[in-house]
Amino acid sequence: MSFGLYITHPQVQIDPQVPVPQWGLSAMGRSKAELAAQSPWAKRLGRIVSSDETKAIETADILAAASGIPVEVAEHMHENDRSATGFLPPLAFEEAADWFFAHPTESYQGWERAVDAQSRIVASVFKVLADHDAALPIAFVGHGGVGTLLKCHLLGRSISRTEDQPGGGGNLFCFSLADHGVSCDWTPIEHWKGV
Repeated sequence: MSFGLYITHPQVQIDPQVPVPQWGLSAMGRSKAELAAQSPWAKRLGRIVSSDETKAIETADILAAASGIPVEVAEHMHENDRSATGFLPPLAFEEAADWFFAHPTESYQGWERAVDAQSRIVASVFKVLADHDAALPIAFVGHGGVGTLLKCHLLGRSISRTEDQPGGGGNLFCFSLADHGVSCDWTPIEHWKGV
C-alpha cells in the first residue's frame, strides 16, 4: 500500500553565529535519522522531496540511502521565515511560536505570517503531488512549523499549535495519496511501524 509522509528534521546543532537555515543535525538528530532509515518503511520510499535547508537535506540524505533513491529539493518548502528577529533563545522562541500560531493573519515582529507560510507549503507539496505516481510511497522532509500548517490544512482545521509535533523534531505524520487524509498523527520517526 502506498502512502505519503511529512517528516520533520530531528534535533539540530544550534549555533547563534550561523544562520538558522544552515544549521545541521546534531549527533542525536543524526542518530535518530539513522535509526529511522533502518525501518522497513524507509526502504519502501520511492521518492523523497526535501526543503533546501541543511538540516532537512541531511535528514533526507540519510533516509534516501535506505532505499537507494536521490533526494529532490523543492522550492518553497522552507520553514516559516523568522529572519526578522534572528536567533531567539529557546524560551523566547517558544513564546514567539505560540504567538505565531495564535495570530495566523498577523506578523510576529516581522516574521512571515502563518497564513502565508501555510499557503506556501501547501502549494509546494501539492505541486509535487500533481504529477506523482500514487503507487510510489513519498516522503516530504522539512520543518515542524510548516509541517504543522500543512497538517492543519489536510485535516481541514484552523491553524493551531495544538496540531504541532511533540518534543523537538524528528516526527512524521502519514497521509493518503488518494484523498490526502491524515492517517496517523505525529509519531517519532524511529518508532513508526509503517502502513
